[in-house]
Amino acid sequence: MKKILLLLCMATGMVCSAQSNASDIFAAGVDDAEQFLNNYLNPVSEGALYSISNGWYNTADAKPLLGFEISVIGNMTSFKNKEDKKTFTLNTADYNNLQFQDGSSSKLVSTALGDIEGVGVFVEGEVAPGITAREDFILPSGLSAEGIDFVPSAYLQVSMGLIKATEIKVRFLPKIDTEEVAVGLYGIGVQHELTKHLPADKVLPVAVSAVVGYTHLNGTYDFTNTSVVDGENQKIDTNMDTWAFQAVVSTKLPIINFYGGLGYITGKSSTDILGTYRVQSGPFQSETYTDPFSFQSEVSGVTGNIGAKLKLGFFRLNVDYTVAEFNNLAVGVNFGFR
Repeated sequence: MKKILLLLCMATGMVCSAQSNASDIFAAGVDDAEQFLNNYLNPVSEGALYSISNGWYNTADAKPLLGFEISVIGNMTSFKNKEDKKTFTLNTADYNNLQFQDGSSSKLVSTALGDIEGVGVFVEGEVAPGITAREDFILPSGLSAEGIDFVPSAYLQVSMGLIKATEIKVRFLPKIDTEEVAVGLYGIGVQHELTKHLPADKVLPVAVSAVVGYTHLNGTYDFTNTSVVDGENQKIDTNMDTWAFQAVVSTKLPIINFYGGLGYITGKSSTDILGTYRVQSGPFQSETYTDPFSFQSEVSGVTGNIGAKLKLGFFRLNVDYTVAEFNNLAVGVNFGFR
């Protein structure tokens, strides 16, 4: 339930969807914790980067001077059939201390997107001459275990027409700060219609535009102390930056229009594991780790989408579907003039 509440509170593609027992991995030592959490969190970082890159346009027809539109945009970035993003192979030979309770040397385990539950591991070592300590715990599962197969994002977006067939776009999500989650988003984009420069622009049935958009997201998620690992100010802090470059074509009809685009996105996330982690039991029970490590995730790839927009006076509704490394369904509720 915590992961569901987390998603509802954030309404974004943040990576901070880890289970509360993810911090138990520090019982295996800081090096093993870094390797595991990197593999565990990176796929949801990738999905989030694709999620926040969408929704920059709902037509190729650039707004006239001072024409504007205010939009509420929601994205659902699916990973339902992406088993390679929901699991990874944990080979104990690649870890210093982590072992499977059933004696396996290698098996598939869940990422923060996955649904594999109940995988028992342990660490064991000598804490004093002739004295051995062992700690058993369960690896965290992911969103699919809660029946969630998408990474969400949501934000407000304002578009305004400028001179020479150009419009500027600004998107933002005001800082949301709950007991466990804090997240905010902003971005800026430019759309320029190429067909406005053609002599036959007024009679052409379609419009063609180029769109460039930048999005930044910052979010934190507080870990919960467990009986295995105690501490203070334990949290994940993530910053994401994406660029989207797209060519768009759309019809120019009075009420219902269709649009589509081809593009390329590139993005990077930086995740810091912050706070103090004190191991309470096992061979590392005397260890304390402060702001232990950080890691990065990068994505890039071609995207293609198709959508439709309904215009009824100042009210507009659009829906589109994007095919990419992570497919995305976007819905926009828009209010505008001109």
